[in-house]
Amino acid sequence: MKKIKQRIRDLSIRFGLMAVLMFTQGASANTHLEFHEAASTVMINSLETEPSNSFLKQLYTRLFFVPVWIDENSLSTFSQELFRQIKQDKTLDITSRLYRDTVDLEREAQDIYGLNGTLSQKVDLEFKMSQLYKGYADYTLYGSINWGAFQDRLYNLKAEGIHAGWVTYRPGFSPLSLLETAAMSGSLSELFAQAVPKEYHYKALQASLIKYLEIQKNGGWPIIAFKGVLKPGESHEIVPLLRKRVRITGDYGSCNSKEGDLYDSCLKEAVVHFQKRHGLEAEGIIGAKTMAALNVPIEKRVEQIRLNLDRIKWLHERNAKRHIIINIPAFTLFFEEDKALRLQMKVITGTRKNPTPVFSNTVRTIVLNPHWNVPKSIIQKEMIPKIFRDPNAMKKEKIEIYTGWGEDAQKVDASSVNWGQYRYSKNVPYRFAQTPGYHNALGKVKFLFPNQFSVYMHDTPTKNLFNRNVRAFSHGCIRLSKPIELLETFSTFNDTIDFEKAQERLKGKRKEFLALTQRVPVDVVYLTAYVDYDGVLQFRDDIYGYDKMQLQSYRKW
Repeated sequence: MKKIKQRIRDLSIRFGLMAVLMFTQGASANTHLEFHEAASTVMINSLETEPSNSFLKQLYTRLFFVPVWIDENSLSTFSQELFRQIKQDKTLDITSRLYRDTVDLEREAQDIYGLNGTLSQKVDLEFKMSQLYKGYADYTLYGSINWGAFQDRLYNLKAEGIHAGWVTYRPGFSPLSLLETAAMSGSLSELFAQAVPKEYHYKALQASLIKYLEIQKNGGWPIIAFKGVLKPGESHEIVPLLRKRVRITGDYGSCNSKEGDLYDSCLKEAVVHFQKRHGLEAEGIIGAKTMAALNVPIEKRVEQIRLNLDRIKWLHERNAKRHIIINIPAFTLFFEEDKALRLQMKVITGTRKNPTPVFSNTVRTIVLNPHWNVPKSIIQKEMIPKIFRDPNAMKKEKIEIYTGWGEDAQKVDASSVNWGQYRYSKNVPYRFAQTPGYHNALGKVKFLFPNQFSVYMHDTPTKNLFNRNVRAFSHGCIRLSKPIELLETFSTFNDTIDFEKAQERLKGKRKEFLALTQRVPVDVVYLTAYVDYDGVLQFRDDIYGYDKMQLQSYRKW
């Protein structure tokens, strides 16, 4: 009975697909059915020896061997949609293989139908169209990053003592599911539009790519030969070239000034805008770092934007009311509510040796007056060497040592333990816990989102580090410049948090857990090119070298 029901279901889907394609292609019912039945038979025979995991075998099995791209007397409307989609895609270089294959296949189709080609030629054209679709769908949905090769490179960093992590989240559509859905709905272009990422300002970044491709087409920007320091109010022969450079990328704005050698207020305003967009000291003083950013070739910026568009395709699609995004290269936390920016703050992330991982989770608990339970790696690399140098080092840092993690664990004196045996051992049977207070490495508040990396957001006593532009100083966790403001933000939509009472508790040292009724997804991302909430294109340095690693095996289309 089950087999009969499945057979009926399969037949209904098959005829449903044929009906949709018939309607979209405008053929008469009898002619269409006769042609498709004949084409299906040829397709089944042609693909019989294909491996079961081949794209064509999987696709046409799911489509019940109904041809999608061809009809008896012309290509289908789906083919026209695909050709139009590819040729109108402004992110695709016209010299790319994908674009050239599109033009070649369009010409081949004209020859086949113009010369009344055979059924075998048309079925061969059907398969070529599917391969073209597969290439373009891969480009659009998945991008060009070879994630397997990149993960291998991250793994190889362990030999240097670097434990890096990057968790990807597969896009919602696959080439197979997109075409299957499109075949039932009757529109391919609408499905491609639906598949575009809706978050992380993807469309705005894509628009920036198109703008930069146009700049590249027009010759890019001049490389400026200058060493030293140039300050506002000074004159120099490079000023006209500098003015031209910042005009090309839209940093100059509408300010009017004379076209001489004087570094005037209008140019300063443009340079400050440029410096802010590149995460530099934004004082208008032009030195080595600003010149280096100005002289990055247009080709590299285009490459950088493409790379980050592809990263966004593999990030977690949230579509939630509230959303926390922490961008590691920007050293910034963004708190979104209804897609608008509610709170923004500077953060400190991990060093090159202790990189903050890229991953997603959900903030579930807030801890007031936390202890800092020192991780084993830090105990071995930092705390034990400190004890060797000074037996009272832990007392000075208000770190207590216990015989274990249980409630009956006993406090011990650092000088009573032979720490040499644990310096390189797999296990350290002692717990190092820093007492709550303003001295605590976690500060007064921490925000927990359980994850495999044991990473969380927290306050910090080292407030002075937020004055730095590059803030890669932690062991991997995210230190917050405005933890109390974030706590207050959570209190506005969580009835478990009384902000006034929480502030009173923070004056003491008693540890307290606040479970959230309204949890917030958090995504730790690595975007070296992105568009901010004011619609401004931003670039940041590749602090962990991930751009370089991913570009080593970047796919060419």
